[in-house]
Amino acid sequence: MPNITGHTELVGLMAYPIRHSQSPTTHNLAYDKIGVDAIQLAFEVDNDSLKDAVQSIRALKMLGSNISMPNKTVVHQYLDDVDEAARLCGAINTVVNTRDADGNVTGFLKGYNTDGMGYWQAMKEEGIDFKGMKMVLIGTGGAATAIAVRGALDGIAELHIFNIKDKFYARGEEIVDNINQNTSCKADMHDLDDKALLKELMGQADLFCDATGVGMHPLEDLSNIPDPSYFRPDLIVTDTVYAPRETVMMKQAKEAGCAKVYNGMGMMLFQALIAIELYTGKSTPVDYMKEKLGI
Repeated sequence: MPNITGHTELVGLMAYPIRHSQSPTTHNLAYDKIGVDAIQLAFEVDNDSLKDAVQSIRALKMLGSNISMPNKTVVHQYLDDVDEAARLCGAINTVVNTRDADGNVTGFLKGYNTDGMGYWQAMKEEGIDFKGMKMVLIGTGGAATAIAVRGALDGIAELHIFNIKDKFYARGEEIVDNINQNTSCKADMHDLDDKALLKELMGQADLFCDATGVGMHPLEDLSNIPDPSYFRPDLIVTDTVYAPRETVMMKQAKEAGCAKVYNGMGMMLFQALIAIELYTGKSTPVDYMKEKLGI
């Protein structure tokens, strides 16, 4: 438990709703371990109160704040600078109050998206060198977009995105255009209902990711993949869902003989640890956090 003093610095978590979040538990375990006198608290902030809440980061000399829905796509307008990946994917989940040469916060706020960083760092931790790989990604939501953009910036060669023809499909097309115009990755967008094309491209891919909510409550009995024949044993298979720890899709992949199958726990952990390092300049022992969080 953190020892709160007059020197304790504050990190926020701004979203609505937010009381269910495990982020304060993760952050405060890390701050205690690395010896930083800081604490994260959750604040219920929606779009209407976001401008004032962001200004409070400056006024209270906070280290920064994590940002979640519904604020990720609108918080940029209240910041002074935005990281390239966050700009390309149009979403920010971490606002950092930058420091001067003496280590004091300046009030100059920069936005980042650590979701994509967290996913790819989890891959690196598993010993996966993804540069030059071909990837199939399902989803065009916040997590999917962050994964796509960060992967394209960091060396994925080809990216095939699939999504149902819902209101988010056009967003996927925009992301594909951004990737093609701003990175060396070749990206394209497809209808998830085209299962023949999905199976064909999965057969050519090195890496597969389902970044939708299919597989978690109330969709825990469903999978976007019709059957195990879509997988081949050497395909790296990932899911951004971490509750349950093993989704129907993951079970299908294992049934097909896939040896490298991962849930979203690694992404969840590393997006937090990267944010913590952005706030504090210090890294957190990964094995310690995995033990404490039961990963």
